[in-house]
Amino acid sequence: MKFDRPKSVIESLSAFLWTPLDTILRDRLGADPRENALDLFKATVACVPAYRQFLKGMGIEPERVVSFEDFQSLPLLDKAGYLYKYPLPERCKGGQITTCDRLAVSSGSTGVSTFWPRAMTDELDVALRFEQVFRHSFRAHERDTLAVVCFPLGNWVGGVFTTSCCWHLAQKGYPLTVATPGNKPEEILRVVRELGPHYQQTVLLGYPPFVKDVVDTGLALGISWQRYNIKFVFAGEVFSEEWRSLMLQRVGSVSACRDSASLYGTADGGVLGNETPLSIAIRRFLAEHPAVARELFGESRLPTLVQYDPISRFFEVVDGATLAVTADNGVPLIRYHIADRGGISGHREMMAFLKDRGLDSLEAWGLDVEEIALPFVWVFGRADFTVSFYGANIYPENVVVGLEQAGLEAWVSGKFVMQAKTDETGSEFLHIAVELLPSVGADSDKQAVIGTFIRSQLLRLNSEFANYVPDEKQMPRVELLPFGDPEYFPAGVKHKYTRRV
Repeated sequence: MKFDRPKSVIESLSAFLWTPLDTILRDRLGADPRENALDLFKATVACVPAYRQFLKGMGIEPERVVSFEDFQSLPLLDKAGYLYKYPLPERCKGGQITTCDRLAVSSGSTGVSTFWPRAMTDELDVALRFEQVFRHSFRAHERDTLAVVCFPLGNWVGGVFTTSCCWHLAQKGYPLTVATPGNKPEEILRVVRELGPHYQQTVLLGYPPFVKDVVDTGLALGISWQRYNIKFVFAGEVFSEEWRSLMLQRVGSVSACRDSASLYGTADGGVLGNETPLSIAIRRFLAEHPAVARELFGESRLPTLVQYDPISRFFEVVDGATLAVTADNGVPLIRYHIADRGGISGHREMMAFLKDRGLDSLEAWGLDVEEIALPFVWVFGRADFTVSFYGANIYPENVVVGLEQAGLEAWVSGKFVMQAKTDETGSEFLHIAVELLPSVGADSDKQAVIGTFIRSQLLRLNSEFANYVPDEKQMPRVELLPFGDPEYFPAGVKHKYTRRV
């Protein structure tokens, strides 16, 4: 028996339940995140055997790490050099996996799935990210709310972790009920139809393409989404602002910055940041001003832009564009290389940059002055999801915008697969397989229109495509496929937007 656990659990849970969200955030903004990161390093050295061995193998004497500058000289942790090198229990506090009471499995996007243990108390910090969304965006403290978890359940991190965090909010006093149909469209629709009328709003939480499939299927079945006051929580994929507008339009939303939010999360570190009404307003401004977006982000694609709590998750940018995070968890992470490209900005710096480039006021976006000045982090995701075509890196995010132009919403689901192919003469061309909505048939006119939209957005958003790809090669070859095509768009699995020949 671990007789000390009840006391620590009660203390952590009481602090979460009784302390208002805004008080927590303001107190943390008053603290020094660099000192906090250094303190976490010292605590990890003291209680995690694998990390001590890791430092010893690198010839590092931890007692000599006394300043933040010393901290920044520490080697990065990664899967190959740390996670796969040391047994799982030795990566946990006290060298015991039983200090954790639950396990999740990463999706294995790098090829190997990984177990990530955590304790219930580790979830409380992540639950604050959900609380930010439910309180600041959805006003769920004032409205009876049905939360419908549409992520896969089981060992995979998204579903159970999301469910648990929503349960924590309910225990804190939010009038919130959590339903867990998982990624089963017919069950999701049944939950919404039968339970939604009893609540003032219904929140669908899931992977963006899957949630869109659910909404489109519901429309085809005659569901009037407007009656349920739908809100969205997304995670797992970057999407365009055109896509957000389309989703909100289909459910009758009139508040683009408050009726949806995306979470930046990983199995390794939990939820690292979340969209806020402010970050969404900024992103929508940048979507309308691609030159400003390229200046800020350094790329032609629009990343996910979120705000984060630097005491909970401390970010650094290494090698100019790769994110590293330091975070307490079941497996503490010190300068962990999460293999995501991105960047960070302080709140004051971000607002000054935008003001200098024309964003004088947020009133046009329906926002008041933000009082909690959290910093920003943006993430593109892994660079291996691009297609190289005539030397130009083509990102899925560029093609997405082409499929989300007005007039196409009645034809396409938004899912596609792109790849560079060669024809019988050996000439290279850009092939894009596009999924049609249920009951929509393929024809040459649709192919031509869709190809033209994709080409125009590639030229607008991607300067490499505009300058590297010859004019006669810029029109993609579009293949229209039925909804749920088993080769390109199988149901129930995480969709991949690129394919290697």
